[in-house]
Amino acid sequence: MVSQVAVAPSSWKSYLELCKPNVVAEMLFTAIVGMLLAVPGIPPLDKVVYGIIGIGLAAASAAAINHLIDQKIDGILNPHRPLPQHYLKSSDVIAFAAVLGVTSMLVLIFKVNMLTAILTFVSLFGYAIIYTLWLKRATPQNIVIGGAFGATPPLLGWCAITGQVHPYALLLVLIIFIWTPPHFWPLAIARQEKYALVNIPMLPVTHGAEFTRLQILLYAVLLLVVTLLPYLTGMSGLIYLVSALLLGLGFIYFAVLMMRNKDAKTAMLTFWFSIIYITVLFAALLIDHYVKLTL
Repeated sequence: MVSQVAVAPSSWKSYLELCKPNVVAEMLFTAIVGMLLAVPGIPPLDKVVYGIIGIGLAAASAAAINHLIDQKIDGILNPHRPLPQHYLKSSDVIAFAAVLGVTSMLVLIFKVNMLTAILTFVSLFGYAIIYTLWLKRATPQNIVIGGAFGATPPLLGWCAITGQVHPYALLLVLIIFIWTPPHFWPLAIARQEKYALVNIPMLPVTHGAEFTRLQILLYAVLLLVVTLLPYLTGMSGLIYLVSALLLGLGFIYFAVLMMRNKDAKTAMLTFWFSIIYITVLFAALLIDHYVKLTL
């Protein structure tokens, strides 16, 4: 009699894991915020739905390609993933990623607009190929440079509704771009030894944890400044301003805590706070958009 545990190697759960659903969900959230901020009222529902489908499928395709390229180092870094566990073959992943990628482009071209399709493809290619295949292994500034590709969802969402690149959409991209290094480096510190084992030049590996902690603090301060720009440019009001200040000071607090407590636990707390930070910050932007308070 075959046990149920042995049945799951190529189940839908393995394919779902290839998509990195938690990461894609966060990206889609910021994309949806971009869609809603793009117009004064409620955007056209069909553009929202097709935009979410197209952007989401592209993000899932990029995630699957990331699994494919990183399968060897995942044997140490993420041994639970489907490829290191041999739940799926490389050919399965290639076919899956291709179907997702092609479908996403077709949806965006025919149901949204060409500009969104082009920008989404650039983001997909940038993350899946330029970052994963080259930057990640080439420079300790990998996450800084590669963060540009992961920062685009709010711009993609904005473009899906308006068909234009607006300065406010680029401001949202800038916020995520500056947030990415201090978000990821705490995790890199906690996993420093594993990255060293697989010869990935993350900043803690090449320059040490102490230097990386200082960079996290400096980026947290810069992030606080950058997140004030939506208020200073008239994009948002007091609800967002207060939220940005409190969240920014909270990030700086955790960065200082990392300077004092040089352990993996504090690093991981900072990493998890950074996820809460970006979610609440964009939620504040959205609330402020519909409920504006002014002095």
